[in-house]
Amino acid sequence: MKAEIIEEISRYIALDKNSLLDKGVESLLKEKKRGVMLDRLEILSRYKVSSAEELERKIREGEIEEHPAWEDLIALENLDSALEKINGYLASLSAST
Repeated sequence: MKAEIIEEISRYIALDKNSLLDKGVESLLKEKKRGVMLDRLEILSRYKVSSAEELERKIREGEIEEHPAWEDLIALENLDSALEKINGYLASLSAST
């Protein structure tokens, strides 16, 4: 059933099936990236910093209360890692086309 729909969409937009799937995956990754970047920006804005390193420095120097900043720092580091992974996937897709 899904294969039939994909074939139909492929014909409708005049794009071969593999290109259609590539574009779909790329679009999903870009959407995920936007969400991660928004989450990241929210944390950075909350503490008025531009990076995880700056946030960690401000926590260590006592400029920012440790709680919940340490948890937010961990979340920020995870978001940075997710961005790196997504960017890698996007680069791989771009290189393969």
